[in-house]
Amino acid sequence: MEQMGLFVTNVLFVFTLGWYLITNLQWYDYRIERVVLRHHKPHWHLIYFFIPLIAYYTTDVYFAIFFYFAILPALYIWHRRLDKKLIATWRVRRFLILLLFLTLFQNFLCTLKQACEVYGVILPLILAYAGSYAMEKFLFAAYQKQAAKKLASMPQLRIVAITGSYGKTSIKNFVTQILSGRYKVYATPRSVNTIGGIIRDINESLPLDTEIYVCEAGARERGDIYAIAQLLHPHIVVVGKVGPQHLEYFKSVENIVRTKLELIQSDRLERAFVHSSVTNEPHPKVTFFGDGRLHVEATLEGTRFELSGVQYETKVLGAFQTININAAILVVQALGMEDEAIVRAVRNLRSVEHRLERIDAGGKIILDDGYNGNIDGMLEAIRLCSLHSGRKVIVTPGLVEATPELNQQLISAINEVFDIAIITGALNAALFEHHLTVPQRIMLSDKNALQNVLAAQTRAGDIILFANDAPSFI
Repeated sequence: MEQMGLFVTNVLFVFTLGWYLITNLQWYDYRIERVVLRHHKPHWHLIYFFIPLIAYYTTDVYFAIFFYFAILPALYIWHRRLDKKLIATWRVRRFLILLLFLTLFQNFLCTLKQACEVYGVILPLILAYAGSYAMEKFLFAAYQKQAAKKLASMPQLRIVAITGSYGKTSIKNFVTQILSGRYKVYATPRSVNTIGGIIRDINESLPLDTEIYVCEAGARERGDIYAIAQLLHPHIVVVGKVGPQHLEYFKSVENIVRTKLELIQSDRLERAFVHSSVTNEPHPKVTFFGDGRLHVEATLEGTRFELSGVQYETKVLGAFQTININAAILVVQALGMEDEAIVRAVRNLRSVEHRLERIDAGGKIILDDGYNGNIDGMLEAIRLCSLHSGRKVIVTPGLVEATPELNQQLISAINEVFDIAIITGALNAALFEHHLTVPQRIMLSDKNALQNVLAAQTRAGDIILFANDAPSFI
């Protein structure tokens, strides 16, 4: 009976550690080196992995008490507080099933041969990770081949691929909205922009009667964009504005530029539209954009601007969005749309969800800019808030994967405009606490309290800016 208890406890313990491991791997694109070396809260590994592991091998028969009354409750509370919980994808399920099988197999062997004083923990985890890695590599190659075959079966399909440090999701959505009145358009959903996500989207969701496929391409290291270019072979490419985003991975802006320009390496490229911040090197198929906008007027009601002698107006907020609309206009012009139709479509553009999206509720103006994480966009959102005559409230974790200098620039802008600043998370808390000089400053380590704080601190007539968002593991 005691042996059975040890058997069950070991299986549950290994499964618990595996669940913690795969949760972190999912957050960091299933790259173990990022989980180990670049985790934003490495103390979690100590609390939820290494201390339980040490206790397993040192507390003998008392471990069950520690496991059931300390480790499991602690992990349950930790999980409840996460705002980005584990998603049970097929990859996650395969890993957990393999881990469970290996743990049971190990324990049955040990029990039958009576060869183990204590059931192992590390070996099943290592074998499950290695087996899962090999399995996913094999499946990735098979899925990639399937996606390439599907694209090849659609010879009339035109592909538009979009990358950049800033604005690629907005450009994708604007291109899709403008074209949808004339063509059968399909765009990668939400922020799907990795090679794995794009392959899955093609295989599972791309309709066979699509005329134009608009794809967003993102990167974490050199070669990521090239892999997408070689899968899609896009006809039209947009390389949006490039800046110091993800310097943690690329180390320099020059590396970011080289990576983004990998998208142009398509054997059927017809046109490429490249923002002037990227390069000034001439190319017969490249048109530069971003500097030709005139008379830009951006208010809390909408935006107006002139481009190549044509007047445009839209309810989309933010002067920086005129750059993204500029790129979208160039793309749809290359696909044959006339100016008059484009002007009408731009007038009817809708804000991209969580990107400077205006919501009027309870007498308050809410600017939801939660999915914007670049300094230019955040500064423009702050400028728009400065146009409001009532109290101004900002909710932000600051900039993520950015330099302290950029966060200091953000803090200076906040100090000039806002009455209340609510800083969420611990990532930039010390910097904000030291430099913020707004009349009221609220530091929140736990975002779960945010709703109550906003209810208590805001009132009708306020404007509330949600500037960027960061999951709790950051």
